Amino acid sequence: MSKSKRLMELMLTVHRKRSFTVKELADEFGVSSRTMLRDLQELGELGVPLYSEVGPHGGYRLLNERMLPPIAFSEEEAVAVFFASHALRHYRDIPFQTEISSALQKFYLHMPQDVRNKIDEMRDRVDFRVPYRSQASPFLNVLLQAAIQRQAVRMGYDGKAGVEERDILPVGIYASNGFWYCPAYCLNRRDYRLFRCDRIKEAEVIAYEEAKEPEVEQVHLGNWETAHGRDSEMVGIHVELSREGCRRCETEMWPQPRIHKREDGTGWIESRVPKLDMEYYAHYFMGLGMEAYVLQPAELVSSIRQLLAAMAERYGGEMMETVTVDRMIMRAAMGIPTNQRLQRGQNLPRDGSVSDSFI
Repeated sequence: MSKSKRLMELMLTVHRKRSFTVKELADEFGVSSRTMLRDLQELGELGVPLYSEVGPHGGYRLLNERMLPPIAFSEEEAVAVFFASHALRHYRDIPFQTEISSALQKFYLHMPQDVRNKIDEMRDRVDFRVPYRSQASPFLNVLLQAAIQRQAVRMGYDGKAGVEERDILPVGIYASNGFWYCPAYCLNRRDYRLFRCDRIKEAEVIAYEEAKEPEVEQVHLGNWETAHGRDSEMVGIHVELSREGCRRCETEMWPQPRIHKREDGTGWIESRVPKLDMEYYAHYFMGLGMEAYVLQPAELVSSIRQLLAAMAERYGGEMMETVTVDRMIMRAAMGIPTNQRLQRGQNLPRDGSVSDSFI
């Protein structure tokens, strides 16, 4: 075996073993101990972080911050690596930001010039636009490592009541619409919650009694929404949507309830959701304005009415008078008596304009 091939095989072997003696390696490669010592010294000069231990039980160990063995990439694979990292460049913070920048720089510098030219061209031809967010998310690494290692995190979270202390078991992190989110089991609320990472003001790993908590290791980003609220009371919701309402629900990261669509583009939502989320849905559907009409549950309708009443009080009584007049005009235009309730599917005129059921 040539020396260059032996060094390559040796690099792969020490990364696999992590702990070994010179004699073990010398016997495995069929060389003398002196030759193996020279080979290990050369690996150290190449950047492989080896640590020698003296004594009767001594030998060599590979440090935790070990370097990975060389990996051969095809030209298309190399471009794909830059393409993947390019997708996150508009986010202010990303996990392992410094390490990613360093790795890409090393990767780029060792590419042939024609491949570098291809990568440079790609940067100006492909982009993944997300809204710019000025809020920082400095604890992404802490949350991600805690999720991977099944650790608890104590954080200061800036919620509705101000900054409060929460102990959580992170499920993972994901980016959406310019923000980073962390689904986690909240040890204070005894249920799963979704946290905005930029609202986390401080975070540190803490110890917790694992035996007292649910089997969170079975929960991941793909199924955490199913786990959320599974111990809470569930209620059925039914919401009619205009064409624009369907489009907005599809493009505004609509949560788990599925949208049923009709041939004319209108649709409806019929699902069961945790009762504890009623406040969220009230704000969400009110934000859709006349593009959504909540039929049930009664408590969700009541919450929306309370929000509308609060807005009417803030902006004065004229707003409600205007809505009432518009409501009567639109009913008359559709030939519907003012005291008749619309049936499902009657929410829009045939021309697609918004009808009374979205007021």
